[in-house]
Parts: sequence; structure tokens; C-alpha cells
Amino acid sequence: MRTSSSRRGRGRRTASNTLVAAVALVTGTALLAGCAGDDGADTGAAGGGQITLRVGTFGSFGYDNATGAKLYAEYEKSHPHIKIEESNVADGQKYWDTLKLRLSRDSGLADIQALEVGYIAEATGPAMAGKWVDLGTTGGADLGAFLGWKVKQATTADGKVIGLGTDIGPMAICYNKDLFAQAKLPTERSEVAKLWEGDWAKFLAAGETYRKNAPAGTAFHDSASGLFNAVISSEPVQYANAKGELDYENSPGVKKAWDTAVAAAKGELTAKLRQFDEKGTWNAAFKNSRFATVACPSWMTGIIKEQAGPENQGKWDIAAPPVAGNWGGAFLAVPKSGKHAKEAAELAAWLTAPAQHAKVFGVNGNIPSSKDTLTSPTVQEAKLPYFGDTPVGRIYSQAAAGITPAPISRWDGQVKTFLTDNGILDIEQRGTDPAKAWENVRKLVQDKIDR
Repeated sequence: MRTSSSRRGRGRRTASNTLVAAVALVTGTALLAGCAGDDGADTGAAGGGQITLRVGTFGSFGYDNATGAKLYAEYEKSHPHIKIEESNVADGQKYWDTLKLRLSRDSGLADIQALEVGYIAEATGPAMAGKWVDLGTTGGADLGAFLGWKVKQATTADGKVIGLGTDIGPMAICYNKDLFAQAKLPTERSEVAKLWEGDWAKFLAAGETYRKNAPAGTAFHDSASGLFNAVISSEPVQYANAKGELDYENSPGVKKAWDTAVAAAKGELTAKLRQFDEKGTWNAAFKNSRFATVACPSWMTGIIKEQAGPENQGKWDIAAPPVAGNWGGAFLAVPKSGKHAKEAAELAAWLTAPAQHAKVFGVNGNIPSSKDTLTSPTVQEAKLPYFGDTPVGRIYSQAAAGITPAPISRWDGQVKTFLTDNGILDIEQRGTDPAKAWENVRKLVQDKIDR
């Protein structure tokens, strides 16, 4: 996942997949343009003909037939009257902005729409709650199979469940062993974890050590804004207070994340990259080994594999983070306005069932949001070939056990984007004074968010 992002927030959870065959890759507002019912040849199951179900996603969900778990092909084989097409983009914020526009018009929507956790409070809020099918009563999903807090996040005030959990984002730190060795840092994962155990300030200290011996042209960390997301994800108080009201200016979690990210930026500890940038600079930096660490929620492992490429297989490892946290995670939702809402609900339930969670994890590393799968030997004992003998399943399942979900407001995703893309990034790339950058964020919130 997922990105948020936006897996720039999965926060998934987010890099684009290379999707072929039944997968349509689109960008911008075209993301949601191919809605079911727009194709006159799509006569529907009731007419005895084949129907097309369109799935709108961001980031790497791991369902596709090209690089994922081939779930679409599996479902089509058992449901020969159904064809599945996925529309996928990298930028979770653009995805959400387009989705909101299409929801307001009840037009141009996919049959299934992925929702990032940073926007789930808005999706379940008064303005949008009535736009979705209640998946607690339609499609046959077993709500009891999911983590309780995951179901609660997608439940409206009147008890409707508008989204089924895909993954969660327990966090670790992925590091390049070759670069660590050249910088005279330990490379064994337990020793690496000890460098920063319990404190993000220790992570910055490890960065200072790296910088003193860094290979030419490399940085300790990829992105100050990515670091902000990692730190805030480990905090019990983030953008909202206990009542679910936006209160980022008084949040101790936001302060810690901001101060840590600013220190990294000012201390020249980062490669000054924008995660998931449209030019592909961040993606290329994986392949070219331009940075030694990246905050690594479980869905990031798939991105590293895809972007670092086969020539870097075996160079990356995974260590425990300074503090346990959850960065990202997503849901599948079904708009009421879709022509094939019943069939879409059934597909969403199947894609998010424990058996499919396990298949996606085995291929993509996305940690499942179903209880039994999370604790199963399939996950606990899992390794990902790209990371060699790293006990990926054990690392992330242990991280998942330490997750305490923070309160979410309906504006969290948007405020996070302002803080990272309009605040931290300006400090990192343009040298903006931190006080000025913070004031710019405040003005954006005042101008763009109607509370």
C-alpha cells in the first residue's frame, strides 16, 4: 500500500506499478474517467453478458497480473462473466482530489475505489458517508476477520462500514548494507537497530556518523518529508485531538516530527528528494544508491524491489525502527452510483479476504489487516527473495503488535500534504526559514480547509 501515500501517504503506500494486460495505467483526472456503465458493450450480468469491473487504486496494492499476486486473473477464471481493469497512479493526493470531485458529481467513478487511511475520516463523514455501499451488509465480507480498529476507522456515525481493509503500515527502517559498510557503520540488522533504538534523535545521530564517512554523492536518508511522516506515524497524538478534531498546531506529535525533519534537512542528512515525484527522481535514486536509509512501512518493500531493481538485490536489509508506528494502510470502497455495485462489493470482499491478504503479502510485502493472517505462519515465517534471509514477516508482525492507532480527523491527509510538500520540502530544497515555512503551512490550512 499502499502510500499515502498519501502512501505519499500510505502515506501507501506510493509508487506506480508497471501494469499491463487488463490493467489500464492513467494519470491526473483520467484516473477515474473509465467508470462502469460508460461502455455500451458492457451489458451486465443480468443480461447474461460479460461485465467489466473497474478498480481505482494508488500506489502498489499487489493485485495486478503483471507484478502483483495475479488476483484479478484468479477471480476472472472463477467468474468468467467478469473482466477486471485497474486504473493506478502514484500520487495519492491527486488521486483523492480527483475522487472527491467525481463523488460530488456521482460520475466518472470506478466500481471499486481504494481509500487511504489519511482520508478515511473524510470519506466516512457527513458529506460523503451516503455515497458508499454498506459493505457490512453487501458482498459477503467477514468483518470479524479484520483488526477491530481497522473496521472502526471505516465505520460511519450510523454504523455503516464503507471500506474493507487491505493492508496496514507497520514501520521499520530499510537500509543499504553496501553504503553502511562503506560509511563504517554496522551492517547486521540487530546492530543497526541498536544505533537508534527508542529515539528518533539517535537516528539523526547515526546520520551524522554516516555523513562523516559517506561515499561520495550519497546521503544518509532519502527525504526530510519522508522522515516527518515516519516520526508522526509513531506518535500517539498526530493531527487530531482525542475528539477527532483537527488540532495540528498544538500536537506534540506534529512538533516532534517537524523538529526532527527540520534537523535532518538543516543538517544535510538527506538527499533532498520528494517521495513519489512525477519526474521519477526519487525512483531513480533507489537504482543509483543515492541514499542509505528510507523509512520503511511494510508496503515500501515492494517499492524498493521495483525501483532499486535486480542489480541491487541483496543490498537492502530491514531493521527495527526507533519507535513502533503505523504509516499508511488502505481500504476498498464501492460507490453507490456504480452500475455493478453488487458485483463490485463481492469482488472487494474477495480481494480483502484473509486468503488474498496472504497472497499479496507473499508477493508484495503488504502487511494484512486481517487478524488470523497477521498471526499466521504464512506471515510470521515469511521472507521476501529480494531481501535475502531477512525475516520480513517477523519484523513487521512484531512492529504491527506495537501499533496504537491515533485519532483521525477528516483533514489529516490534506494537512499532512501541506506540512510535507509545502513546509518541509521548502526548507529542504529551497532553504526556506523553518519559521517562515511553518507560517506558510498555517496560511494554507486557513485558506484551503473549511472547519
